[in-house]
Amino acid sequence: MESALDWHTAHALLAWQMELGVDEAISDRPVDRFAVEQAAKEQAEAKKAQVAVARAAPAPPPEPQIDAVAEAEKAARGAASLDALQAAMGAFEHCELKRGARSLVFCDGVPGAKVMIVGEAPGRDEDRQGKPFVGKAGQLLDKMLAAIGLSRAESVYITNVVPWRPPQNRDPRPEEIATMLPFLRKHIALAKPEMLIVMGNISCQALLGKRGITRLRGTWTKAEDRPAMPMVHPAYLLRTPAAKREAWADLLAVKARLESLTS
Repeated sequence: MESALDWHTAHALLAWQMELGVDEAISDRPVDRFAVEQAAKEQAEAKKAQVAVARAAPAPPPEPQIDAVAEAEKAARGAASLDALQAAMGAFEHCELKRGARSLVFCDGVPGAKVMIVGEAPGRDEDRQGKPFVGKAGQLLDKMLAAIGLSRAESVYITNVVPWRPPQNRDPRPEEIATMLPFLRKHIALAKPEMLIVMGNISCQALLGKRGITRLRGTWTKAEDRPAMPMVHPAYLLRTPAAKREAWADLLAVKARLESLTS
């Protein structure tokens, strides 16, 4: 057993180390610097070997991309009634608009009516109430319909191209329109209207493959194998009252077409 250093010896050793320039005590035991360097070298080599193994391993397969349009077509095809279609749209998870909306805005009016109006997308009021055309534009639409003897309570059926409100009321994007188009087509097929009123640019883009409602309006065309009348959206009429004269002419054309069907 080693004997402890006496005070004088310890003091002499400490003074000797200070004379050599030692001014800080790092550890109470000696450190083998060669062993530390060897351990660091071995650790670096082990890490390099791990990286090489990881690079040599096969990459994981990419996650399968979901075809939203194909999924929509499948869901719409399986709906045999309007209620089933509404349920299928409510369960559909491949449209980002759903995540920011409060309500699924499916329809309003009378299923089976001769006239079906296809609007663009819900706004704030529609999102709150879960029905299309219930804000100021909807109130104007009701007046327009009443002027030719129609109403959503008795003789008109209404829906939109997309059933969820886009953020900040922006226009639906082309991919969002394309995703929801199979549902709209099935909606029209199940509702079985005799004619369509296609309101606004978004609706024309979806059903006619065209934009430019001020050029398209007023001329009968075909959509989903039915007569279709493109019309400006009531929201446009609120911003541009001078266009109401042209909208009135379009309404009269709709009225005349209806009368020809019943005569």
